Amino acid sequence: MASNSAASEGARIPNFFRMSIGERIAALHRRGLLDDADLRALTTGDHTLRLPVADKMIENVIGVFGLPLGVALNFLINGRDYVVPLVVEEPSIVAGLSGAARIARLGGGYEVSTTDPILIGQVQTVNVDDVERARAALLDRRDDILALANSLHPKMQARGGGALDIEVFHHRAPEDGRDMLVLHLLVDTRDAMGANLVNTMCEGIASLVETITGGKVFLRILSNLTDRALARASVRIPARNLEGKGYTGEEVRDGIILANDLALVDPYRAATHNKGIMNGIDAVAIATGNDWRAIEAAAHAYAARSGRYRGLTRWYRNVAGDLVGEIEVPMKVGTVGGSLETNPSVRINHRLLGSPSATELAGVMAAVGLAQNFAALRALSTDGIQQNHMTLHARSVASAAKVPEALFDTVVEALIESGEIKVWKAQEILAGLARKSSQPDTTERSSACGKVILLGEHAVVYGRPAIALPIPLAVEAVVRRGGSGVNLVIPRWGLEQKVRAGATPGVSGMLYTLLETLGLAEESMTVEVIPHVPRAMGLGGSSALAVAVIRALDHAFRLGLDDATVNAHAYECEKFAHGTPSGIDNTIATYGMPLLFQRGAGADPTADLPARPPRIEELTLGAPLPLVIGITGRESLTANTVARVRHIRDAHPARYDAIFDAMAELTRNGVAALRDANLGELGQLMNLCQGYLNALQVSSPELEELIHIAREHGALGAKLTGGGGGGSMIALCPERQDEVVTAMEQAGYRALAITIG
Repeated sequence: MASNSAASEGARIPNFFRMSIGERIAALHRRGLLDDADLRALTTGDHTLRLPVADKMIENVIGVFGLPLGVALNFLINGRDYVVPLVVEEPSIVAGLSGAARIARLGGGYEVSTTDPILIGQVQTVNVDDVERARAALLDRRDDILALANSLHPKMQARGGGALDIEVFHHRAPEDGRDMLVLHLLVDTRDAMGANLVNTMCEGIASLVETITGGKVFLRILSNLTDRALARASVRIPARNLEGKGYTGEEVRDGIILANDLALVDPYRAATHNKGIMNGIDAVAIATGNDWRAIEAAAHAYAARSGRYRGLTRWYRNVAGDLVGEIEVPMKVGTVGGSLETNPSVRINHRLLGSPSATELAGVMAAVGLAQNFAALRALSTDGIQQNHMTLHARSVASAAKVPEALFDTVVEALIESGEIKVWKAQEILAGLARKSSQPDTTERSSACGKVILLGEHAVVYGRPAIALPIPLAVEAVVRRGGSGVNLVIPRWGLEQKVRAGATPGVSGMLYTLLETLGLAEESMTVEVIPHVPRAMGLGGSSALAVAVIRALDHAFRLGLDDATVNAHAYECEKFAHGTPSGIDNTIATYGMPLLFQRGAGADPTADLPARPPRIEELTLGAPLPLVIGITGRESLTANTVARVRHIRDAHPARYDAIFDAMAELTRNGVAALRDANLGELGQLMNLCQGYLNALQVSSPELEELIHIAREHGALGAKLTGGGGGGSMIALCPERQDEVVTAMEQAGYRALAITIG
């Protein structure tokens, strides 16, 4: 596959989905993926197919039909980055592909290979007196047949393609038993789709075939079962990269394998399985001007080649415990000629891909099919696909109801809560909001802080001190009494569900346990959560959520909870989420100030509660701390990393207790550095702490890359923060915050600049 140097800089664009359309186009232009003409065409809408051009493409034209054009980011294929154009109307496909590609790139991305782009032409001969003699005669005259075929398209042969070989098959008609000889003409069409070319060759050799066989040629036409033009893609995903949504990586891996196994044995499941694969492939085919109907036909025919219709992918566990996915699919596409030259949008999309050859494009499309399959199977094997589809359906309905942008999310949330996701219901909700516009909702929001751990994570679980700093207003929550049952709404996470007994692990289960503890499980209410930090990124989001919700419940039901009680309840929520937390996250979420935290003396990290209350000391900062938070985007469950550290510590307690003691000494020195505003010393302590965290095996390649970027661009110190294994890191950046943030974003990560104190 040819290099795609332009795309290599642009395949990872932070917060692309949050940008306006104009900002997205500008971002692609800045990275060299769009030229100035493309920028103008996309901005003005001049890239769309014009009516006079459409009138020349098909018959009886009365207009031009539009579909959304989007791009999937993060694709790493054969070591090169791609921005993949997609034309599709179904929600979730673009986001699902980008997310799947992002997970895949952590393990090295997709590996693809393709065969030569061979298209088969069929020449059917009937009324043959001696079938076997005619078959042998055709094979004997192979060179003459190929020479005649190539004489019809000499330029194709000059480009390294052309007719390469023939095959001859004997069939009997099922109705009358008539013999048929079918000659297959194998043609390498290079970068052209080749349908017209192959049809012309079949027409051209028909008379010669009749002369050789003594029969009558009937059909002469290409076959869309392009099983000589195959594209293969594979991906390896370490189990740890699959963690998230309350599931371990191993659980997600095994769920994906089990779901795929059903598609290999059950044609009813296989049809839906393969349709999902084609969701991605077709979107690229349409965007690049290829015949998606032919590609669909080939794929489904190939899926039944064994005589039983099966799924097109294979997912399995390798000896290292990684998830491995593979796909092999017929993929005959073109990059020159026909509608590819006529449609200006198609030309732009080919440039977005780096103007690939036909075989390169086929490989990209195979990788996209595998990625789409992963996204669907992952959703099905974790939270299920219906929840996300409900949100997306509600957004489509709100759009159809012409809901103004300012009220869009509010109407979507109300639609989901109502259970009536209909246009009339959206209009009814909109009218109700209009009536209430003069009396806006004044329900008070409760809030809580997130956190970064400056020094001492993991050691704090074993009774050593740690320094934690607050991230203000990390999560807000509001509780509205009334309605039916308990409804949990977190729009930014796409989470809208009823909370009831037997809730699964996760936010719903945690909330139900909390409501039972507070005696509110039988009340009716809506709990809305507004997170301002990403989840599972080591920034204390789960504790901040718990504290914000507890305070919102306290406000709505007038429970009279003081901070100590809020903190105690939040700690119980943390145990639900993380198993054996240190208590530091819920404490800083509750009190929102720089803290030196240490578990109570005699604490057993495997016990439910510390033996004595923790030591909490407010810290004095001698000067503001300019920090940058780098976010890997890879979710990390603290419970998993804490459990892994416990396992290695239990095997060698003296060895790892020595590491924890050294980290404790760094932390005590850090308290003095903070007080004295000695930022140079503090940066060195952070760097040393990262070394110990590496020894605990809780860092990750993404964290190490962010740490390197920060130090390279002037950070005094940089280290992971929180549980590790993904999540986030922090960098101390006096006078260099903007530079470090820019460098991280250019590398494809999200970064936040905060100043504490």
